[in-house]
Amino acid sequence: MSFFELFLLPETYVSLLTLTFLEIVLGIDNIIFISILTGRLDEKEREKGRITGLSIALIFRILLLLGISYIAGLVAPFISIFGFSFSGRDLILMGGGLFLIVKSTLEIHNKLEEEEESEKSAGKSKFWNIIFQIVVLDLVFSLDSVITAVGLVKHVSIMIIAIIISMIVMIIFAGKVSDFIHRHPTIKMLALSFLLMIGLLLLVEGFHVEVPKGYVYFAMAFSFLVEMLNIKVRKKNKPAVTKTPELE
Repeated sequence: MSFFELFLLPETYVSLLTLTFLEIVLGIDNIIFISILTGRLDEKEREKGRITGLSIALIFRILLLLGISYIAGLVAPFISIFGFSFSGRDLILMGGGLFLIVKSTLEIHNKLEEEEESEKSAGKSKFWNIIFQIVVLDLVFSLDSVITAVGLVKHVSIMIIAIIISMIVMIIFAGKVSDFIHRHPTIKMLALSFLLMIGLLLLVEGFHVEVPKGYVYFAMAFSFLVEMLNIKVRKKNKPAVTKTPELE
């Protein structure tokens, strides 16, 4: 079936919309991670860092889609340790989970100890250092996203189009998400806690322990909703600033 004949079928659009929606949902944790990391950059470099990070994620996902046979090989047992068999995917998930746990813990420590601004002024968080960290996690998130795409859709062209559309949507809204996170410190702490939980999920998934993600995402959504209510209440109860007349 040719590319144009494929888009004459109604089920093609259903698959495209479904996969695009799922790719956006799976990319939320990626946006949060990128937003927190790029927050360490100078304000003029943040947008460039977000676009660069998401563009690298797009390249990774397309390359992985083009190597579907390689993806299938990653699911096969690769190494056995103490009776546990691990595939290439398991090792990548475990490595990504550990990286995310360590990074989130360090970010929470810096936030609690108020070291973030001093690190930024000292120039420790350079642009390409941040991009490298984004690339490491992009590889893990891309792998999970591509495996989902391969399981839902048979045609690679539909997968690539869905991933490109979802990435464009994420690039459009990444700036707003990042600004919102950095305007509200409690949301940033909540986002770091989410990333810590996601890192733990990736780690245990590497050990073939399946945790229903629906429960986890529901808990995250509920926590976010409660915090949004808290922000609204704080704004409502915030005393108005009245200007005192200047004495002539």
